[in-house]
Amino acid sequence: MIKSPTLTFDARAELLADALDKNSLPDVARALDRLSVAETMEQLERLNSIDRALAFRTLPKERALEVFERLDALLQADLVAGLQDAQVAEVFAGLSPDDRVALLDELPASVAKRLLLGLSDKDRALTNTVLGYPQGAVGRYMSPQFVTTRPWFTAAQTMARVRAQLDDAESIYTIPVVDEGRRLVGVVSLRDVLRAAESDPVASLMKDPLSAPAALDAEEAARYCADAKVLVLPIVDAETRLVGILTVDDALGILEDAESEDAARAGGAEPLRRPYLATPVRSIVRARVVWLLVLALGATLTVQVMGAFEATLAEQVVLSLFIPLLIGTGGNTGNQAATTITRALALGDVRPRDVFKVLARELRVGAWLGILLGGLGFVLASILFTVPLGLVIGLALLGVCTMAAGVGGLMPLLGKALKVDPAVFSNPFISTFVDATGLIIYFLIASSVLGL
Repeated sequence: MIKSPTLTFDARAELLADALDKNSLPDVARALDRLSVAETMEQLERLNSIDRALAFRTLPKERALEVFERLDALLQADLVAGLQDAQVAEVFAGLSPDDRVALLDELPASVAKRLLLGLSDKDRALTNTVLGYPQGAVGRYMSPQFVTTRPWFTAAQTMARVRAQLDDAESIYTIPVVDEGRRLVGVVSLRDVLRAAESDPVASLMKDPLSAPAALDAEEAARYCADAKVLVLPIVDAETRLVGILTVDDALGILEDAESEDAARAGGAEPLRRPYLATPVRSIVRARVVWLLVLALGATLTVQVMGAFEATLAEQVVLSLFIPLLIGTGGNTGNQAATTITRALALGDVRPRDVFKVLARELRVGAWLGILLGGLGFVLASILFTVPLGLVIGLALLGVCTMAAGVGGLMPLLGKALKVDPAVFSNPFISTFVDATGLIIYFLIASSVLGL
């Protein structure tokens, strides 16, 4: 609860910063007490690890748990390193099983083992259920705490089960219906149960269920949940027995992380996986330097091509003026195609088996772009220089755009087929490849048309 609504958020944040500078715990506690839970989380994300742990220690128990649950797993791991064992055990026990697993994945094995041993038998069993699935599978993100009902139960009996598990269940708004063997046979909404007469059987209220296997890729399951617009997606094992549920907020979190990862890799970097201001400089450097080294090595291809056509450039120095135009246009065309296909793959609009359809489509798109840009290049170069040079520029743009669009559409599909993140095969590598290949096309056309 915000105690001083007259102060702006920036003013309240300034009070926290001043209190931390003075290293005054009472002032830090008072400053945080003026912030809502969301604002507290936002401020903690902007602090360094020492100040973050110091500020978190001053939060009341219930509020500390609420804030801790909302933080990214990496920030939670940072906090664990700066908190006392008793406080860590307390907040860890208060997390849901899937959130515990996300935190355990970021902690050293010795710390993770100690935290697991500190749980009650019931909480440890629930957490181990989620831990038993491989990383990347939706079973790793599901909640094993849910309410179920049976087809022959009445609406009154179902409501009694909901009330009995109200404090433990992850969600109660969509209730899975299972048979005696715990196999999923339907779902019923809480709204329909409340609307029904107490004696109405669940069988008359339930609908056919949507579900996902626990071993399915988490991003694919999350996309299915979001596209289906359901609050809860039941998760089943190989024999369709219900093992957990994926809630829509967890699904959206998975998709947000996947989008962040794709965006980072498309730009030639690894995802930070935590707020920017909370990321150490060394982590940002590490996320970028490897890709820069790879791309720098790839750029040597362009240098080799330039060296191979050094004599051609010496005869027609004017050709060098158009090199930035050609490689820039080719890179942008390839990146546009790659971004479009990567997005289509994520949405399920295309599959690796559609490779020839996508290639044919992108070649046509590239050819049309090449005709439009090449026509403009021919006119301008002919006016400013000579008609033969204009012809070289026009034909080169046609060839480069067609090639770049085809390669840009093909590479994400190749990545998907190889079970590698399509974004890795995207913009940076395409730019490097298209630069070298585009120059070869340019110089070959120039040699042919100009007789060099």
